[in-house]
Amino acid sequence: MPNNQVILVTGGAGYKGSVLIPELINNGYYVKCLDRFFFGKEFLEQEKFAENLELIQDDIRWCDSKYFENVDAVLDLAALSNDPVGDLNPSKTFDINFLGRSRIARLAKLSGVPKYILASSASNYGFQTEIVNEESKVGPLTAYSTANHLAEMDNLSISDKNFCVTVLRFSSIFGLSPRMRFDLAVNNMTLDYFNEGIIRISGDGKQSRPFLHIKDATLAYLKVLKSESDLVNGQIFNVGADSQNFEIEKLAKEVASALSNDAEIQYVGTKDHRSYVASFEKIKNQLGFVPKYSVADGAHEIYDALKNGIISDSKKTKTVEWYQYLLSSKEVSKEYLLRGTIL
Repeated sequence: MPNNQVILVTGGAGYKGSVLIPELINNGYYVKCLDRFFFGKEFLEQEKFAENLELIQDDIRWCDSKYFENVDAVLDLAALSNDPVGDLNPSKTFDINFLGRSRIARLAKLSGVPKYILASSASNYGFQTEIVNEESKVGPLTAYSTANHLAEMDNLSISDKNFCVTVLRFSSIFGLSPRMRFDLAVNNMTLDYFNEGIIRISGDGKQSRPFLHIKDATLAYLKVLKSESDLVNGQIFNVGADSQNFEIEKLAKEVASALSNDAEIQYVGTKDHRSYVASFEKIKNQLGFVPKYSVADGAHEIYDALKNGIISDSKKTKTVEWYQYLLSSKEVSKEYLLRGTIL
């Protein structure tokens, strides 16, 4: 049923956005999707979305303020999407993930948008030996997490009674998406098993991290959108579940158990130095957010989608490889540069 609210989603054609936008439409919202569309937009161009979705090809660093007119909430997902991508060009990561998103928050406030939600990451915690919550000191280790934290602090600083700002620190996301990514731990483990019957992990696998299904990430956005401002204004929420904190080695065994007990686990490369266990009591108690999907659910759906040819592995499903391809291919770069600088 239409609720007459307009949502502007930046980065809406990405991995999370292409799952989020259809669900927003299902909940009665009209959506404006602002994205550079470097990974395509075919899924969002379906006729079934046409009456409730506007696609805007632009960049958060220089887009026009007109897109914020008569908008009820901004969901700011636009960013270089993870640590390896952020390390491709740290200065551009700073420009996009910090300055670009700071610009979006300020445009939203100046345009009279009442609610703004920033997509951030629990990777901001870096390396921690104690369980962390929203009051814990962060320790970003990469250009990506540093820019995220700067955007959090800067955008929270402009919240007031008329401009509700909420920061969501997401766990590592997994699960099926029309803009599929295989550079995420659960997704990549499932792909490895599908292709070779093995699962690879970096280093000794003793580092810890929380995980969250992409459908549950969408649920978190809806919870904040529908919450009274008094509950979420000026707030940071870790998004996930205490039960989905995993050592990477145990995560691999969880995926292996979901798909086949005889899956071989291989230890390769060097250890990722990020390691933290997060508490999710705040979002559970304050907003009633409880994830519905498990790692096993995600592994099953991805494996079945691969088996049935619904998705496939390609350069475009690995973000770093795709950006490197765009940057190195003169023919492709010309096409994309006409639509805005790639990085």
